[in-house]
Amino acid sequence: MLSYILASFILGIICAYLGFGRLAGVFALISKILAIIFLVFFVAGLINHLFL
Repeated sequence: MLSYILASFILGIICAYLGFGRLAGVFALISKILAIIFLVFFVAGLINHLFL
């Protein structure tokens, strides 16, 4: 999942550099959503590991 976040972040930077602002915004939104999902799964995994 971290590789997907990094890939969308890099694609967003490339699109912003090339002048595709709307597409860069979409990639930024995708990377934000994936980062939140990753953090939720990470915290759930930590809690699961601590209590089981």
